[in-house]
Amino acid sequence: MSSNLLEVRGLSVQFRSAEGPLTAIDDLSFTIGHGQALAVLGESGSGKSVTAKAIMGILPQPAAKVTAGQVLLEGEDLLALTPKRLRAVRGAKIAMVFQDALTSLNPVVPVGAQIAEMYRIHRGDNRRDAQAKAVEMMRAVRIPDARNRAADYPFQFSGGMRQRVMIAMALALDPQLLIADEPTTALDVTVQAQILDLLQELRSERGMALMLITHDLGVASQVADEALVMYAGSAVERAPMAELMQRPSHPYTLGLLSSVPGPEHRAKDLPTIPGLPPLLSNRPTGCSFHPRCSFATDLCRQTRPAVVAGLPGREVACHHWEEVAHRDDATARA
Repeated sequence: MSSNLLEVRGLSVQFRSAEGPLTAIDDLSFTIGHGQALAVLGESGSGKSVTAKAIMGILPQPAAKVTAGQVLLEGEDLLALTPKRLRAVRGAKIAMVFQDALTSLNPVVPVGAQIAEMYRIHRGDNRRDAQAKAVEMMRAVRIPDARNRAADYPFQFSGGMRQRVMIAMALALDPQLLIADEPTTALDVTVQAQILDLLQELRSERGMALMLITHDLGVASQVADEALVMYAGSAVERAPMAELMQRPSHPYTLGLLSSVPGPEHRAKDLPTIPGLPPLLSNRPTGCSFHPRCSFATDLCRQTRPAVVAGLPGREVACHHWEEVAHRDDATARA
């Protein structure tokens, strides 16, 4: 068996617009191993959620279209599956937890019935057995008084409890890969920690792989084994999570790390990355990050960098990665 559960190869996604096709994902490649946790990092608009939706086959139609690439789950190309086969794979082999549980859940159906539907459609269980399994899943994600609360509607739950319902639904069929798209963004710090601990516990119990989409480096460092940093729809750096936090190799990653609040910033302005991510309709030539990068040279403005092997076991797309990675004061410059 391959060590890789998921392989994304040369994925490109375009959106239709009045200005013509806009490229949201541009030749993206990465892998996730069996049981591995990969954090996908980047600012809003970097293409994280579009990547997840492309993998799941739920891009908005007809506005979005996969124009190139493969998404291999245990060797099976999800992009080439018939709608019937893809419905069978979703939930059973790969599942997703969305950012906003309130809008993702059906407001007029009790949560227990929504979880039970997974068992009825995919496993053919009768209504009674499916409901019993739904209650057990609610208990598994630590929802108190699960039997009675299964009859409640989404609006009767707090934000953290709704997110637990979403996790219960996603894990109902014991998938091999869970994609969690900003699962703690709308939650307070205490509840956020509880959800992260729950994901870690369930992942360990089930031997499940996790693709965690987040812009929060603190969250990623708690959960992930490896990190994939995205910018303007492309991968700019991939590295083991702990090594990335200690010594970034790409100026964008360096900027993200420098902007994390710490004791050294007390009574000082927090460092920021200048400028804004590029518009899809106006991508810079060469390296997409060069207008915001203090390391940029004419080479960066003219030639797009290829993804190369950087420090041992790492990949980076930057002409000047060695200068970034080997600076003694690497975290001081963004």
